[in-house]
Amino acid sequence: MQAYTPDTYVQTEPLAALAGSPVKIAYFIMVHHEAEKFKKLFQKIYTRDQVYLIHIDRKSKDGFTEEIQQFIIQFPNAYILESMNINPGGFSIIQTQINAMEFLLNVSDDWDFFINLSVEDQPLKSQKIIRKFLGQNRNKNYLFYYDQKFYRPDTLQRIQNHFTELAYKISSLIYKREFMKDVVPYIGGKWVIFTRETCRFFSSNDKVMLFEDFYLHTFLPGDSFFQTVLMNTDFREIIVNDDKRAVSGSCRNSGELIQELKNNSQLFIRMLDPATDKDIFTYIEESYDLPLPEIDEVARELKINRHQDN
Repeated sequence: MQAYTPDTYVQTEPLAALAGSPVKIAYFIMVHHEAEKFKKLFQKIYTRDQVYLIHIDRKSKDGFTEEIQQFIIQFPNAYILESMNINPGGFSIIQTQINAMEFLLNVSDDWDFFINLSVEDQPLKSQKIIRKFLGQNRNKNYLFYYDQKFYRPDTLQRIQNHFTELAYKISSLIYKREFMKDVVPYIGGKWVIFTRETCRFFSSNDKVMLFEDFYLHTFLPGDSFFQTVLMNTDFREIIVNDDKRAVSGSCRNSGELIQELKNNSQLFIRMLDPATDKDIFTYIEESYDLPLPEIDEVARELKINRHQDN
């Protein structure tokens, strides 16, 4: 398959001008419950000069939908995307995000990065620090990726079978099929930070449609579609193998997670529990306005690649 060369390689403005121009983020938040958690997240990431787009799952209760709509109406730079019925195992979760990219590209030409979030996310740093970090890494995409055949062969049935997404489930009618010719499948996770040019590619490039046609009938494409598309084009050259999210809720104790946060440049954290993660909440509050640690991402990337090769 012919590769697509992203325009991000072309320097169209003087470096000094770019360095002095603050990065702006287009946030996309998918919600279906827990209105109060959404409001707290939104207020933490809100600034008047950025853009915010909310998707409310069509399955959400009427009261929840109305509460979110009434909250968002206060903010002139926040919008609500037309609702879809989201099935986490189907392509609807990808289609919604591509719709969001297209919407955001049309509604504003004044943002640089797209970040997707859910109500389980919260920022580890202030918007000033997050925007400074992205300003220093303007031509990079952030998401986790692994060669699916080599590292996750247990998941290959997701792409080796034909699945059909129904309104509330995946059809039980499944049959074998060949994977895309001359394409290496990748897998990773749902959380991304994309440049504006990357979003333009996903929302308007004909080559993406070839991947859409195939992944429309795969299982859990939310974990693999973006990775496979980008890693099979020249966009692979600007991917950092990191989604910039820390995750709580594992077997690690709070002290270990706090130490990890101190040693890494993560921007958000997922799955915090107010009842059991009080020490982590305290750490976030105390370090919220402190600079990120200096991380050599090139060295970090090489370390990850060496680890994956072993």
